[in-house]
Parts: sequence; structure tokens; C-alpha cells
Amino acid sequence: MIDTATSLPTSVLSGPLNIGGVIVDPPLALAPMSGFTDYPFRLLCRQLGGCGLVATGLLSSPALARNPAETFRKFDFFPSERPIAAQVFGGDPATVAAAARAVVEHGATLVDINMGCAVPKVAKRGAGASLLKDPDLAARIVAAAARAVSVPVTVKMRSGWDGGCINAVALARRLEEAGAAAITVHARTAAQKYMGCADWTIIRQVKETVRIPVIGNGDVASPADALRLLAETGCDGVMIGRAALSEPGLFRRVAHALQTGRELPPPTPAERAAVALEHVRLAARFAPEGRERQTIITLRKQLVYYCTGFPDAADLRRRVVGVESLAEIAAVFAPLLASS
Repeated sequence: MIDTATSLPTSVLSGPLNIGGVIVDPPLALAPMSGFTDYPFRLLCRQLGGCGLVATGLLSSPALARNPAETFRKFDFFPSERPIAAQVFGGDPATVAAAARAVVEHGATLVDINMGCAVPKVAKRGAGASLLKDPDLAARIVAAAARAVSVPVTVKMRSGWDGGCINAVALARRLEEAGAAAITVHARTAAQKYMGCADWTIIRQVKETVRIPVIGNGDVASPADALRLLAETGCDGVMIGRAALSEPGLFRRVAHALQTGRELPPPTPAERAAVALEHVRLAARFAPEGRERQTIITLRKQLVYYCTGFPDAADLRRRVVGVESLAEIAAVFAPLLASS
């Protein structure tokens, strides 16, 4: 890529992030997203550069207790990925503590406790975002997990349950006291899901309240967004989720901006096609034996995001969701390598 000489503020140029002795450099994290942040996608973000920390999708603490072998099929960890966070959810301190021990024994660098997922099958169990409504239980869960393992325990949470319960600041203080080594704040309420705008003032207020690192999350889709988030909130790191699905190389562009104060251009359609084909290659290489069909289903869901920026993107998405083999998926994107 050619540096376009787009200048960005230099006052927020940021160094490594230290989470309880775990160094994240650059201070950029891939958000845990169930069904998306599998090993091939995490590896792709690493290969393209700039991603300092990756995370698994959401792992159920009760499931880990019942059938750890099956659960770890979703935790497809390779040692080269370190640092990597295993994100777990649960509503019982003892069960979450047991899950924390299991993922650390399996190789996790950090244990991240989910307090942001509002999906009914999670929240109705008293886990995920529902913990925002029960700060006492949330603190007991963090304390139990922190006592159970020797690695840092972190929390990813939202600004609150809904507009009538914006309690991230008070909860962050409780979680720090309970032993959390860092907190990621997705600056939307659980009720908002991904709608509306993230309120970054909540991230700033949390940062001003706690001494542990705070990672900001929400509405970061460009290097300029990331630098503005750092400047406006004073947070220690940036987590990127949905924007990385359509551009796994976004971390590289953000890292470049952090290091130089200058912004690289977004990828061309041909570059997007090349990344999509690399994603297919990695998925094929690491597909579990006997699970090609599941690999194809997962890829179809992931690769529709790559269609952004192409002419006739709607038709391209239709073709992607209709593929029935890895070869067909590759055949959809291969001709696009010549796109201007």
C-alpha cells in the first residue's frame, strides 16, 4: 500500500499495553465474536499485522464443566497465538472459576469474563450482560476466577443494562477491587445491542475511575476512529470487532497510525479478494477432520463481510451464501483479484 500522507493527531501515539504482566503490543485487540473468531480468522488478523491480542468466541462455563473436550473444539488454540484470551461466561462463581482453570490449563494467556452478551440463552442464565444488573454477583465471579488462576482475569462489559441502568463506572470499581486486571468497555447498553452510537464518555469515566488498564470498544471502523477514541477517552487500548470482519487488515492500518500519525489507504477490491482467498486457504488447512460442512457454513457467514466495497456487492453476497464447497468459495473470489 502507498502512504497517502493523511495526517492524524500525534498526541495519542500509544505504546504497549500491560495487562497484569501480559504485554499487548500494539495495544489493539480483536473482539471475541462467537462464530467468527475461530483460529483461521484470528491467524489471518495476526498475519496481516497490527493485532496485539486475539480472543476466542464465547465459551460456556457450564459446558466446560460438563464436556470440556467438546467445548475445546471451539477453543482451537495454537501456541503461536499468544497472547490469547479465552472468553468465558457463567452466572455461578464456582463454575466460572472451574472454567478459568480449564482454559488456562489448555493454554490461555488471559481469562476474559463476558458481561456484555445480551443473547437470551446467555442472559437468561444470569450470565453475560445480566450481571450488569447484579454487581455483587459480578464481583464474586471475578474474585473466584482471579483466585483460581495465576494468569490475569479481565472483563468485557457494556455501559449498562439499559438507559435506566448505566452503571459501568461503579461496576468497574467493584471489579477492580475483586481482582480484575483490565476492563474492556463496549460503550453501548445491552438493550442497544449494536444499534445507535457508542457513548465514549462512559469509557472516559471508567478510565478516570480505575487504576487498571481500560480498553475502549465500539464504533471503531478506521484508524482515525481509533485515534479519536484514544484521544477522547484516555483509554489504554482499542478493541475492534465488527469492522475487522470486513477488513481483517484494519489492525495493521491502525497500528501504522499509532506509530506514525499517518493513515494508510483502505484496501482495494483486489486486496479484499486476496485476503478472502487467504481466509479460505487457512480454513481449509485447519478444518477439523470430518467437519468440512461446518467449515463451509462458518466461512459463508464470515466471508459475506468481505463483499463490502465490491461493485454488485449484493450479488456477490448471494453467491457466497450459496456455495457448497471450499473450492466453490475460492472460485467466487479468485476472478476478483484483477479488480481495480
